[in-house]
Amino acid sequence: MEKRLEDIYTEPADIDVDTLQNLGPLRGLAGIWQGTKSLDVNPKAGGPVRQPYVEHIELQPIDPQANGPQLFYGLRYHSHVVKPGEVETYHDQVGYWLWEPAIGTIILSLAIPRAQVALAVGFARADATEFEVRSERGKTDYGICSTVFLERMFRTDSFSMKVTVHPDGTWSYFEDTLLMLRGTEPFHHTDQNILHKIGEPTPNPLAR
Repeated sequence: MEKRLEDIYTEPADIDVDTLQNLGPLRGLAGIWQGTKSLDVNPKAGGPVRQPYVEHIELQPIDPQANGPQLFYGLRYHSHVVKPGEVETYHDQVGYWLWEPAIGTIILSLAIPRAQVALAVGFARADATEFEVRSERGKTDYGICSTVFLERMFRTDSFSMKVTVHPDGTWSYFEDTLLMLRGTEPFHHTDQNILHKIGEPTPNPLAR
């Protein structure tokens, strides 16, 4: 007798359309934020450079998303960064934060206009105020994909991001990107910031 195939097509029947009420540990990130208590440590020809920056990041709830029985609640985000007193873009990033309540999974997808993307994963309780996600080069599930130039000259071997939601309504992060620079030792490119809310999130379309 053939083994019955698992149902991978049927979506959950009891989906709550109010994303803001179902974000688990991501709830504290929803909204519009700005941060100036920052530090970027990045590689240059003459050695590491320490650079403060001003970050504006918007995280808006999306409608629930299903992969068959798998269900995500999430935030679409756009982070725009400049150096203090300047208007030229220092860093730009878009993507999604996703929460899978059934198994406590947090997923971060990111894309930057240097032709690089990554998918990072972590696990937490729904009421957690601190969590971490991680991605590694070469993995086909939660990995990193770059151009040929970046692979040869500034290869990214891993990426991690630790997020802390604070009692005063702010949140902070620490990122560590492990780079293999051509002709040098491994380099930890780090970024950290504290974000203060400047605007409330807009409910997702189905919840309006």
